[in-house]
Amino acid sequence: MTGKGVLLIVVLVAMLLLSGAYATFVWFDLGDVEVSGHGNFALTLGVVFSFVIGAGLMALTFFSSRSGYDDDV
Repeated sequence: MTGKGVLLIVVLVAMLLLSGAYATFVWFDLGDVEVSGHGNFALTLGVVFSFVIGAGLMALTFFSSRSGYDDDV
């Protein structure tokens, strides 16, 4: 592995750790915030919708790559 690859991995791991630390800080800083049933339902719909859209777009990317549509470009 080259020096650029190692540097890229180090930077990406550092970004992951920093974002995790920030998320943990915000999670515990919220304290006793209560979310209603409507809020939980909206959060669940948002997570499911985001997952379905992401999985669908990845499936289209793989299908396009295997079918040869991208070879001409």
